[in-house]
Amino acid sequence: MSSLKQEAWEWAKAIIIGILIIVVIRSLVVTNYSVSGQSMQPTLQSSDKVLVSKISYTVGDIDRLDVLVFHTDENEDYVKRIIGVPGDVITYYNDNLFINDKRVEEPFLQSYDAFDDPNERLTENFTLQTLTGRLRIPEDSYFVLGDNRRQSLDSRYFQFVKKDDIVGKVVARYWPLETATIDFTGKNPE
Repeated sequence: MSSLKQEAWEWAKAIIIGILIIVVIRSLVVTNYSVSGQSMQPTLQSSDKVLVSKISYTVGDIDRLDVLVFHTDENEDYVKRIIGVPGDVITYYNDNLFINDKRVEEPFLQSYDAFDDPNERLTENFTLQTLTGRLRIPEDSYFVLGDNRRQSLDSRYFQFVKKDDIVGKVVARYWPLETATIDFTGKNPE
């Protein structure tokens, strides 16, 4: 084989291997997602581009307050925040979240305080039992809420997200560049 053909063949192999690696990574490890809608404001805006780790829940735990992407059907995915995990009892009262009778801070909601009427609730009062008829979150199920509680279609309406429907954890926002982040907790870095 001539050296030109040999070099072309080496380049072709490198390109094919590179494409295969990208396909494997994208299908098994990480994927990108474009946020659609206002349900996760102010944490995520419509048209934000995020990276979703597909392996974070296969090798790690699904944690409360993680932001995740999950399938609602074959054509649509949602991005929401995990509020409750299997076995949890959830109550919302006077804009305070209680998980298993303990108050849980939601620092990612603090930016709403300055813009809203202090007499108006961000999240209506509810208990898990009044919404779903269940006292506790069932096994392999999760309770999710959007950060924009007034404009979010979430577990208050469709009840639970099954573990099998979870695509992965949102690990980074990379677009727009000026708002790129890997922190979705709402806490200020120290």
